[in-house]
Amino acid sequence: MFREGLILSAYILCIGLFGLITSKNMVRALMSLELIFNAITLNFVIFSNFISNKKGGEVFSLFIITVAAAEAVTGLAIAISIHRNRSSTRIDQLNLLKW
Repeated sequence: MFREGLILSAYILCIGLFGLITSKNMVRALMSLELIFNAITLNFVIFSNFISNKKGGEVFSLFIITVAAAEAVTGLAIAISIHRNRSSTRIDQLNLLKW
């Protein structure tokens, strides 16, 4: 189970990195960033169960999920603000929010 979980986590991480590097849409980049956070969380849980039976990895993964939720809310608020101003959520237009 240890090896299969790490392979799944690496696969999710690669999909997230590829999506983050190649995306031009801000919402797609945020979804890719969420995939990266999920892969990291899965790694923490797998290694916590592999090393010992303590629940440190599970507790730390809850903190990661909380940070990921806050990041998603903030990122989507910025994306909505850009979309209202310019009707586009392209990443190359992020300088539109500068003064």
